[in-house]
Amino acid sequence: MLNLMRELGRMPGVGQKSAERLAHYVLALPHDDAMQLATAIQNVKQNVSHCSICCNIGETDPCHICKDHRRDHKKVCVVEQPKDLFTIEKAGFYEGVYHVLFGHIDPLDNVEPEDINIDKLVDRARNNGIQEVIIATNPNLEGDVTAMYILEQLEPLGVKVTQLARGMPSGSYLEYANSAVIADAIHGRKSIQKD
Repeated sequence: MLNLMRELGRMPGVGQKSAERLAHYVLALPHDDAMQLATAIQNVKQNVSHCSICCNIGETDPCHICKDHRRDHKKVCVVEQPKDLFTIEKAGFYEGVYHVLFGHIDPLDNVEPEDINIDKLVDRARNNGIQEVIIATNPNLEGDVTAMYILEQLEPLGVKVTQLARGMPSGSYLEYANSAVIADAIHGRKSIQKD
């Protein structure tokens, strides 16, 4: 039991108390349910790999998104991590494909452009007729540095490079917005259109 708590406690966001609760939960599970959990963990480590096209994780290569002929393969959304891709997919309206960087440029942590999947993105844009790259890196300093570097690499190829809109979310109040959100909203303002 102590070993299970120790291993669960190594997971990000799981402190000692949460690890104890999870360990007791596993202990209380019926044997078959506990074995299903163990098998799921084992299978994910044995069967999940990186897509040779977009670098996403999946059980097939190419992944199910890259294999889908109904998607727009001329439009590529660049994200930092697979969880970002899943977030966009859950929204259910993006019909293009993706490219997963597995990080962002961060010189303070010694993460350089060659440490993430930017070269593969540039090769993909050069060789596969990509018309638009949508940069969906996180709206922070590292994400912005990464976005600017990608723009510099893709500009000579004539690929249209766009970035996710930023600013005030619908239904929010100005008084609760921080200065970065307001700055993004001011810089990203657009004309009002009549219906």
